[in-house]
Amino acid sequence: MKVLGYRFCMTLDEHAPMLDFFDKLGLKRKELPPEITDEFPGAIYPAGESWVEIWQAGEQMPAGTMLQIFVDDVHAFVTEGRANGLEMSDPSEMHGEMVSFTTAPNGMFVSVQSPN
Repeated sequence: MKVLGYRFCMTLDEHAPMLDFFDKLGLKRKELPPEITDEFPGAIYPAGESWVEIWQAGEQMPAGTMLQIFVDDVHAFVTEGRANGLEMSDPSEMHGEMVSFTTAPNGMFVSVQSPN
């Protein structure tokens, strides 16, 4: 079991000021195909296996914050989490990765994801 990276994802009612902020910091955006950005306006700012995602909130993505933990084997992390009393969804395929969801004690959404 190995953590490969962390992803911080925010969906905001007004996402443009955050994009402007990260752009002004000199962070480089990941090139995304228009079919993604047309449907979900926003950007990804990568750094190695980690990144920050900022998206416009909408019907399919309500405003909120999510921590995404990118791991080598989502099934092993789900087994470990459940053995330690966490409620975690069964892993399912999303966007070419296997993903499990849980909720932190403060209500923040957390996903554990691994390469498919």
